[in-house]
Amino acid sequence: MQVTCVHIHVKPGFTEQFLEASLRNARATLSEPGNLRFDVLQSRDDPERFMFYEVFVDLEAIEAHKLTTHYQQWRDLVQPWMLTPRQGVKYEPHFPLEPEQWVTIDE
Repeated sequence: MQVTCVHIHVKPGFTEQFLEASLRNARATLSEPGNLRFDVLQSRDDPERFMFYEVFVDLEAIEAHKLTTHYQQWRDLVQPWMLTPRQGVKYEPHFPLEPEQWVTIDE
């Protein structure tokens, strides 16, 4: 199991565009076979700060995600809107540990 929290600080004036593009990417990511969860979170205190909570079954699934068209389009589109480069922080999961324990809501 691979868990990453990606921290992003968006330039003023680009928040809505960033959120729209990120939600498209997140919805597409949920359909990937190796993805267990992809949450898009926005700070209530500073709406220009976002965090993505990403859970993939393994490193291969993350690499496959990075090769998808939807990810590459998102990456290229939003990069100029970022105030600073995005920062991914990897975490060691302790619960839940089994893929079937992760709950993803389909839209």
